[in-house]
Amino acid sequence: MTDAGTGLQVHTKHHVGWIVLDRPQRKNAFTAQMLRAWAEAYRAFQADDDVRVVVVTGNGDAFCAGAELAGLAEGTDSPLASRRLMTDHVHPVARAVEDLSKPLIAGVNGVAVGAGMDMALMCDYRIASDTVRLSEGYVRVGLVPGDGGCHYLPRIVGRSKALRLLWTGEFVDAGQALEWGLVDEVHPAADLRDRLEEFATQLAAQPPVAVQLIKRAVRAGEHADLRTSLDLIASHQAVVQSTADSAEAMAAYLERRTPRFEGK
Repeated sequence: MTDAGTGLQVHTKHHVGWIVLDRPQRKNAFTAQMLRAWAEAYRAFQADDDVRVVVVTGNGDAFCAGAELAGLAEGTDSPLASRRLMTDHVHPVARAVEDLSKPLIAGVNGVAVGAGMDMALMCDYRIASDTVRLSEGYVRVGLVPGDGGCHYLPRIVGRSKALRLLWTGEFVDAGQALEWGLVDEVHPAADLRDRLEEFATQLAAQPPVAVQLIKRAVRAGEHADLRTSLDLIASHQAVVQSTADSAEAMAAYLERRTPRFEGK
């Protein structure tokens, strides 16, 4: 499926859902319409049993330059209107990501600034090109991070490094991003799409139910004590062992063949 005119390309291929930010002339800066389509794409992929992995990347030489400020700033001349802009237009994407139980991979193909960087940080795994440049940038235009940067960034790089990036708005290149854990892999720009397809296909070949429950357990464990995490994983294990996916994975392992999963 493709959302023509919204600034997104949305399609599926071999159990992988693809979201391609498609405003290259504007460095894939997002509009309100684009945000609505983006959140809806995540929700649609969550509901589609055929989709096992989701990838988000950008068209052109940028991942996302953040908000198209001129358009989104209209009608925000009061604190209440500004708050509604965040909660009603920008934040639905983050909330849709939070509800996504399937692996979410970011292909950070170039510059990612402000909310564009935050959109990458909220993904489970980030594969970047060697041309990547990241910046939280908000402070340079007199704003606070509006799309989860203050939530995600300290969890990834620690408090002091997060504050440095948030306070200064400085740019981070591919080498430093990899060293700090802002991205998980770096590849030549020409190879990025192939690596995204390779990794997404690898994940899509795993037992879908087990993959989703692993993600849920990891996320829950970030906010729970050990005993609560162990109790949760015991329940997840009981569920996953009752599925056809689990039986097929075990049979394929014993028979030394490639498993075939139906998944849910």
